[in-house]
Amino acid sequence: MKKIAIIINGVGGSGKDTICNFVSKCYKTDIISQIDPIKKIAKYAGWNGEKDDKSRKMLSDLKMLFVTYNDLPFSYTMEKIKEFEKSDDEILFIHIREREEILKIVKNSTINVFTLLIRRIDKEFTPRIYGNTSDDKVENYDYDFIFVSDYSPQDELESRFMSFFNTEMIPKIHANTN
Repeated sequence: MKKIAIIINGVGGSGKDTICNFVSKCYKTDIISQIDPIKKIAKYAGWNGEKDDKSRKMLSDLKMLFVTYNDLPFSYTMEKIKEFEKSDDEILFIHIREREEILKIVKNSTINVFTLLIRRIDKEFTPRIYGNTSDDKVENYDYDFIFVSDYSPQDELESRFMSFFNTEMIPKIHANTN
């Protein structure tokens, strides 16, 4: 299998990590997030890992400060892509929220990068406004793939996604890879 890099996005609680975990059962997978270095800085400054609206806004704002200051999220992601190229991993999932950051990685990556939006639609989940540009504008991109997650039991959701991944995503990715 050719190496595949996939930017994964979706609102909080949509199932991005769950989807990554499904794939990691079948493929050698690495998962990173552009916010990882920002979280380290935030922890040093006193953030204790909570995911409330105030913390989500702080992380989003801090990320944008570092994008402006030295483009830390971009350089971190590019370094992780280089590491992925040298590894025996087959798939790299990259969590990125912001349209501009997605575009930078897609445009500047040394390998082809594809984009996947996880859209959760079910009776127990209501998308909401978080109050920050990172979370509130995840739909503001023309994704290569969109998977709609619903209230299916976990094993059914896994089966549905892996079928989507193997029969729709993989063939299109390989057809569009150098």
